[in-house]
Amino acid sequence: MSIEKEFSVDENAFLVSKTDPKGRITYCNEPFLNIVGAKQGDLLGKPHNIIRHPDMPRVVFKMLWDRVQNKEEIFAFIKNKSFNGGFYWVFGNITASLDQQDNIVGYYSVRRKPNPKAIEVIKPLYTKLLELERDGGIEASKKYLLNFFEEKSTSYDEFINNLQRF
Repeated sequence: MSIEKEFSVDENAFLVSKTDPKGRITYCNEPFLNIVGAKQGDLLGKPHNIIRHPDMPRVVFKMLWDRVQNKEEIFAFIKNKSFNGGFYWVFGNITASLDQQDNIVGYYSVRRKPNPKAIEVIKPLYTKLLELERDGGIEASKKYLLNFFEEKSTSYDEFINNLQRF
């Protein structure tokens, strides 16, 4: 199945999903189901990476998991694939869900329409990271990304959040 057709997240939509601590989907709202082109039964109990697009660099997800497993939130631009032959971009906020004893009981993600100008900046960056991962693994893309932020005198968080606002 082709994943070439781009779908656009509605300006007012919030795509929500929750997972267990292993990343298996336990909840997803109607806007999320609609853009993925799935029914609850297609997704519940499945690993969230069932919608991971092959254009996504692994280093982005490594950073994401490192942060949320440390109970820190993260924002990210993510390209996902849908079940109906396309893909869509989101600006996501991912956090750990905690119980009363501060233990991680799952993860919570709220995604919305990304700034189109930001995606034009992110696309070539992700292409470069993927190229580096093919040649030198995730360590090569991580090194590049750290140098990228250092050269821009910014942090990952500042860069990502400024892109969404720009």
